[in-house]
Amino acid sequence: MNKKLVVITDYDYPDVETERSILEGMGAQVQAYHYTDEADVLKIVGKADAVINQYAPITRNVIEHLSERCVAVGQYGIGVDTIDVAAATERGIVVVNVPSYCEDEVAEHALALLLALARRLPFYDAEVRRGSWDWTTQAPIHRVRGRTLGLVGFGKIARALAEKANGLALDILAFDPVVGEAEMSGVGVRKVSLEDLLGQSDFISIHVPLVDATRHLISDPEFALMKRDVVLVNASRGAVVDQDALYRVLSERRILAAGLDVLYDEPPRGAHSGEALVKLGNVFLTPHVAWYSEESIVELREKLARDIGGILKGYRPHGFVNPDVKARIALRQGGRSL
Repeated sequence: MNKKLVVITDYDYPDVETERSILEGMGAQVQAYHYTDEADVLKIVGKADAVINQYAPITRNVIEHLSERCVAVGQYGIGVDTIDVAAATERGIVVVNVPSYCEDEVAEHALALLLALARRLPFYDAEVRRGSWDWTTQAPIHRVRGRTLGLVGFGKIARALAEKANGLALDILAFDPVVGEAEMSGVGVRKVSLEDLLGQSDFISIHVPLVDATRHLISDPEFALMKRDVVLVNASRGAVVDQDALYRVLSERRILAAGLDVLYDEPPRGAHSGEALVKLGNVFLTPHVAWYSEESIVELREKLARDIGGILKGYRPHGFVNPDVKARIALRQGGRSL
């Protein structure tokens, strides 16, 4: 019997030996590439039984060019904004992500950005390197204890951040229309409207996926509600924040600072003020690294490979993005362990 073919469109890991070992052990073969252009992706996925991508666009066009034998598309990570999920669902293709692997890492990174900006560490560092030794240049700095942290979204990562932030004696607010007040209060968080969160928070950390409803969730009207000394942290997806609006409020000093792990274009380009934003002195940037630790990268790759291999054997994946799909393959529960 011919082995099932899993095509990996692109990856930025040193190799795909982890995935290859797992998938070949489950009876599949792996072909791996470094293609992030749609035209190149179309050339390699035509005979795939399953596709795994990282940054490559799995557009409606790509999905329509997949053969009838393709049963799954998997995404390295939590967000699936590179995949046209609706198009995949229409064609009976299971979409898979890894919903749980880096909660602690992203929460820790967001908290690190928050604390670094609360204490003005990047700005002091830059001044010291220029020869200055003057603590007054970043005054006033306020005590973190007793200030207010607003969490936009209250999924697993935001909850992990709330647990860590509780130790700092912060007053924690959250906005999430699908999470109840009792569930939030059980971990010491107060449920509020988005407008109240924006107006009351000293620190705002964004933790929502990028979907149509959250694109530019934070734009000019939302910035107008924020305190002038607010610190904004975004470790979710760049387009959740209107980047042009963010540039305006930062350059005009209408908010204090932003800590960003994500941008519209990565690395930043001229579109949507990307290159201009990078040049601002009140922005602290990291290269979409919040998810990373040596432990999380292993967990990510292993979980996705096992889910994709399991689907090819007829098992439901753990990271089932579109569970209402009328899948091309009959899927049953159980039989695998992550």
